[in-house]
Amino acid sequence: QVQLVESGGGLVQTGGSLRLSCEVSGRTFSSYTMAWFRQAPGKDGDLVASISWNDARTYYADSVKGRFTISRGNAKNIAFLQMNNLRPEDTAVYYCAASVKYEGSNWYGYDYRGQGTQVTVSS
Repeated sequence: QVQLVESGGGLVQTGGSLRLSCEVSGRTFSSYTMAWFRQAPGKDGDLVASISWNDARTYYADSVKGRFTISRGNAKNIAFLQMNNLRPEDTAVYYCAASVKYEGSNWYGYDYRGQGTQVTVSS
């Protein structure tokens, strides 16, 4: 059974940084498209960033461009989201997702989804 384990969330002040990690464990393929979504209270979830299975393509939501960076570890089944210059509006539960082929913005398009990690940015 494939599982996604997220870590790295927490409380940070405005302007601070956090790095989220997501590791795919269990029966795995050689590589996945990895994505980070977030959902703030009372709002729909949105795709924040993604990196394609072959690292050829990355996507960032306009609200995080220039501040967040998605990357992959040496092991292809782990991904990171470096979040700099955090703002109160970045406060949300951040979810990791992985897919063998899908690269879009639909949460349910991904084959595997994590349980989420809370990121809180204080003003």
